[in-house]
Amino acid sequence: MYNILVCDDEKEIVKAIEIYLTKEGYNVLKAYDGEEALKILKNNTIHLIILDIMMPKKDGIETLNEIRCSNSIPVIMLSAKSEDEDKIQGLNLGADDYVTKPFNPLELIARVNSGIRRYTKLGNFKENKDEKIYYTGDLFLNDNLKTVTVEGKNVKLTPTEYNILKFLIKNKGIVYSIDQIYENVWEDEAYCAENIIAVHIRHIREKIEINPKEPKYLKVIWGIGYKIEKID
Repeated sequence: MYNILVCDDEKEIVKAIEIYLTKEGYNVLKAYDGEEALKILKNNTIHLIILDIMMPKKDGIETLNEIRCSNSIPVIMLSAKSEDEDKIQGLNLGADDYVTKPFNPLELIARVNSGIRRYTKLGNFKENKDEKIYYTGDLFLNDNLKTVTVEGKNVKLTPTEYNILKFLIKNKGIVYSIDQIYENVWEDEAYCAENIIAVHIRHIREKIEINPKEPKYLKVIWGIGYKIEKID
């Protein structure tokens, strides 16, 4: 059974979400401010967090920022329509999704189910107790801290670039087609994905390669796809 942490200062909303999630077979842990949520997260195995933005003591943005310092658990933000700037800030800090109040319970459940599928599909839950560091040569990706370094220097990637690199470096040495990369990273059927993937690959190369024209790590296999080179 998966544990869902629901954090909102409106107890009625927490109770309603608990009812829907329980019917879906999830176990629900409840918090009413950010500080309480962080304590629960520290002392329990949590598989997904539903986090309100506007709360007392420690709001959702502050709480998310602390969560992302050490944890890659999926986070769905709850927000009012007037909190668009906060939603954008939350996504930039690493929120996986957001739902606007008042929300459709079926929509929320669908997003929770999707978040849990992604979390378990990529193996994050199984590896949660371990330090999730993937590397090849001097290229390191720390999935706990969400950082990428090359020769000890930090590399700043967009969330999509990060997810593509993470997928490839976790499977270094294996060649993946454009459609396979798209379907694994976007978790959707690939349709006219060539340009999308090509642009992201080019940007990643510009950031991780000393000479992008002669890449050391991110290689193209003409007519087949891309791979991260396996370097001891």
